[in-house]
Amino acid sequence: MRDFQLPGRSPVLGLNGAVATSHPLASAVALEMLKAGGHAMDAAIAASAVLTVVEPGMTGIGGDNFTIVAEAGGPVRAYNGSGRAPAGLDAEAVRAAHRTMPRYSAHSITIPGAVEAWCRLHETYGRLPLDRLMAPAVAFARDGYAMHQRVAFDWTAQVEKLGRDPHAAAVMLPGGTAPRAGSVHRQPALAATLERIGREGRDAFYLGSVAEDMVNRLKELGGSHTLDDFAEAEGEWVEPISTTYRGHELLECPPNGQGLVPLIMLNILSDYDLGSLDPLGAERIHLFIEAAKLAYGERDSRIADPRMSDVPVETLLSADHADQLRRSIDREKAGPTPPSSMPASEDTIYLCVVDRDGNAVSFINSIFENFGSGLMAPSSGVMFHNRGFSFRLDPDHANTLAPKKRPLHTIIPAMLIKDGAAVVPFGVMGAHFQPFGQSWMLSNMLDHGMDIQEAQDLARAFGYAGEVTLERGIAPDVAARLAELGHQVSVAPTPHGGSQGIFIDRESGVLSAGSDPRKDGCALAY
Repeated sequence: MRDFQLPGRSPVLGLNGAVATSHPLASAVALEMLKAGGHAMDAAIAASAVLTVVEPGMTGIGGDNFTIVAEAGGPVRAYNGSGRAPAGLDAEAVRAAHRTMPRYSAHSITIPGAVEAWCRLHETYGRLPLDRLMAPAVAFARDGYAMHQRVAFDWTAQVEKLGRDPHAAAVMLPGGTAPRAGSVHRQPALAATLERIGREGRDAFYLGSVAEDMVNRLKELGGSHTLDDFAEAEGEWVEPISTTYRGHELLECPPNGQGLVPLIMLNILSDYDLGSLDPLGAERIHLFIEAAKLAYGERDSRIADPRMSDVPVETLLSADHADQLRRSIDREKAGPTPPSSMPASEDTIYLCVVDRDGNAVSFINSIFENFGSGLMAPSSGVMFHNRGFSFRLDPDHANTLAPKKRPLHTIIPAMLIKDGAAVVPFGVMGAHFQPFGQSWMLSNMLDHGMDIQEAQDLARAFGYAGEVTLERGIAPDVAARLAELGHQVSVAPTPHGGSQGIFIDRESGVLSAGSDPRKDGCALAY
């Protein structure tokens, strides 16, 4: 139990349903859908739609989605709602013109998969009509919503980027500047598009005038996208991949996502008695950093679209492979950092929902970088992601750019299982930080006995690309010890990620929900 004399928050408890999102308006809408008799998926979709409006730098209908859903007493399924590169993409021409993938180019805009995923998930699980799920988001976009502090903080760093595109600037920089906290912002074109999706479903986005608006804009920008690319966009049901850790099973989405990375990390870490270590001590942080180096190295060399590249999932998750990787860790010395050219990005929304029947949803939606490509389709208000920036131009790399190929994806929802039943849908935002953050949060719970809120409140470290960044809650003497071990250490300029989670107590029936204080969001239950 937390010290009530210190700043913090308690888990939110309920019996009939719980939600946790990165924004209070989205959490309120999700709870409203549960109280109206909606399935957990109804609440998740409605909340995600709201977040496309109120956190447009983190997510949007011009992005992608991954979801894991555990039905009460039923199977656990995963949906890959990530988009593919256009069929007419000339990869050789891109290679000839660029040394690396162009960050803010139409070539880095894959066909958005989020709306198709929402509609497929709704068809499978939904109890409430789609127009009802879209209605709150439509109202916020059309009538206005109050700008929250963390959203405004992130927005201010994107003025130059948004200013490059006149359509994005007109909507996202009212008066020529980022909206300040406490101001009111509107997105009328996006409101109309969301309303059409509510009425017409998938076809409202991938056919007709909205698709024409997107394709016309992408062609203006030099893209090879066609109406056929949008008409044929389709996600897929996939079998979750997993490992065991401290008597629990952790489920992740398979490649092309990076769900393999936390599984490999936990396989490496499972042989250490982490529970006996100071949770914010140098020894624990060092082991996490070293495990991450190895797991991320595997990601950067092997993970790609499995339809077009061989990804040896079974081998990468084997105990023998974990043992081999672990043998390279020196507990008294920092090891080498594998080379990586993966782009940095920290802009995603994650949410989770559990309904009165015990259905659990782990749901993540993203436009990759903050405001994605920074490019907008003018009539529909769709902000395009730039997920294709994750492709490599090396023709021999598994994740090389190719037509109709999905890039390596960083967004990863997670589901923790105990004795065959879901006990924690959870996720951590922050692109590269997500696997590290998931492993850290899970170890906080299973190794150190923290509740769902404490596990998110605890200060965070992150080691990536040869640099270790520590949040200010980690003591200076710990930073000094890490430096002695050979790590390059600095203070994190911004918080590491964000997170949400819900613990399902199968004995009492109580739902315990937590939300990361690093974001504006909250958990709610009833």
